[in-house]
Amino acid sequence: MGGIMGVAAREKCRTDLFYGVDYHSHLGTRRAGMATYDREEERFCRSIHSLESSYFRTKFENELPKFAGSSGIGVISDTDPQPIVINSHLGKFAIVTVAHIENMAELEKELLAKGVHFGELSQGLTNQTELVALLINEGKTFEEGIELMFDRIKGSCTLLILTEDGILAVRDRLGRTPLVLGHKEGAWCAASESTAFANLGYELVRDLGPGEIVRFDAEEAVTLHEPGEDMQVCSFLWVYYGFPTSTYEGRNVEEARFSSGYEMGCTDDTDVDCACGIPDSGVGMALGYAAGHKVPYHRCISKYTPTWPRSFTPSEQSTRNLVAKMKLVPNSAMLRGKRVLFCDDSIVRGTQLNDNVSDFFNKGASEVHMRIACPPLIYGCRYIGFTSSKSDMELLTRRIIGELEGDPNKNLDRYATTGSPEYNTLVEKIRERFGLTTLKFNPIETLIRSIGLPKEKVCTHCFDGSSCFGCKKHCH
Repeated sequence: MGGIMGVAAREKCRTDLFYGVDYHSHLGTRRAGMATYDREEERFCRSIHSLESSYFRTKFENELPKFAGSSGIGVISDTDPQPIVINSHLGKFAIVTVAHIENMAELEKELLAKGVHFGELSQGLTNQTELVALLINEGKTFEEGIELMFDRIKGSCTLLILTEDGILAVRDRLGRTPLVLGHKEGAWCAASESTAFANLGYELVRDLGPGEIVRFDAEEAVTLHEPGEDMQVCSFLWVYYGFPTSTYEGRNVEEARFSSGYEMGCTDDTDVDCACGIPDSGVGMALGYAAGHKVPYHRCISKYTPTWPRSFTPSEQSTRNLVAKMKLVPNSAMLRGKRVLFCDDSIVRGTQLNDNVSDFFNKGASEVHMRIACPPLIYGCRYIGFTSSKSDMELLTRRIIGELEGDPNKNLDRYATTGSPEYNTLVEKIRERFGLTTLKFNPIETLIRSIGLPKEKVCTHCFDGSSCFGCKKHCH
């Protein structure tokens, strides 16, 4: 996914920017970058580093003194190197994005035919943040260019633009990814995660609405383009992406996870001795489940945080297998002889679950029950790419449906319908595959209630195939 942060202050912004971007590190593992603008010198300062072998802080801490200026933007990116710095008829600017653009090849071809060139190739491919910048440059103003860009792309794009006189904060037209405004005396900021605000002294002001454009500097934040009414915010923000202390659309992440677990715990009739969360995102749900089911919460598994911070799934299967096994350590003293119920956020490919279940039984658990915070993932994400899958067939559910039907695309609506014969068969096949004592998924109704937004404002495409406002058309 990725996360972005922008700061405009009366004084130097580099410290707030540095720590604010660092608070987005759970959103990506590939690259990070920062850019500031120094009005006195009339210049941009930019730096980009790989995060695949180190952390954000270790890469940027020694460079902080060079980031002069009172305004800046930064990004934790799970895609291409950012920020991009552009000199165009709109002026000089730097840009960062949280984007997933499905029609990249089509747009690239169109721009090349117009004589536009790309200068920020990443591993031989077009950098999507540069493509967004070039589309914006087709407008006579930033606002017009942003609207033209939204009209052209398929997918999603939330962005920050650092200009010579302030920062433009722009949320995706359908609000698929979040962007929130913060304020303190002498400074305004915008970020993907409100978690970045508290320790830096910022108060959460509000969420930007879908498609809203806000310009801010150290003194004020002004809306240049009013938000739209239609929204499809990603439900996985509350299931997996979000840090527990972050809030989107007025609903705190940990509160939503606890609520979903509590409801499942109250209605589940399974006899267990304790509940445990799979770190990190399963913990909030498990605490709720334990409270609702009236069983103790035990830490039967812990993550070795000194060298295994939360990370997204690597692209190579062999690396995925290693990461899934090495970062989590089961506790045999807490498992031995116990009927243990584990809560986790989701099952994507099943790599981690396969190793976990074997370890739990090997360490002495008498029964291993699994409860999942969301419904089965039936469709690959088309809008923010959270599954990191190159095809739907990388999803465990689709492989099993292919085995059952002879065609992984057959009867998907039935498999996505909680309680249908096909759904029950799918869940049982997953349970059998991993040797679980029982397995249950939260239905989509429970997920929506825990988030607390109307169903039509939440994207649930990966669970039920729905897109914009319940239709089946895969539009923006």
